[in-house]
Amino acid sequence: MDQVAFSRFVRRAVDDAKERYGWTVTRLAAETGVGRSTLFRWLSGEGQDFPELAKVRSFCEALNIPVGAAFAALGVGANGMSKEDAETRSHIDQILARLADPAVPTAEKRLIREMLRSLASSTIRAEAG
Repeated sequence: MDQVAFSRFVRRAVDDAKERYGWTVTRLAAETGVGRSTLFRWLSGEGQDFPELAKVRSFCEALNIPVGAAFAALGVGANGMSKEDAETRSHIDQILARLADPAVPTAEKRLIREMLRSLASSTIRAEAG
């Protein structure tokens, strides 16, 4: 998570809400459903934990900001996945597509399945050890 980028994003949104609507932080908290202490933590960039995505969504919706902008500031995709997890998911989807494609040779599908079994058994052994 990029706390500095997220803090800047929140600061711009808060400043815009103050200018556009004349809202105080207290009013902003009420309108967005995000507590004052949470807003101040987001503004300071001091939070150690990843912000609750539901609160980020609520904040954005109340201010008519695309939630993707907040997720980008946090370093995650619009679905809430990190970029690394999204890339991994893409690779998994590619593998599943190869397995489902009737044009892919049976030998290649067998190799993919063997590799997946090997990875799965390695994971199980590592967790047990």
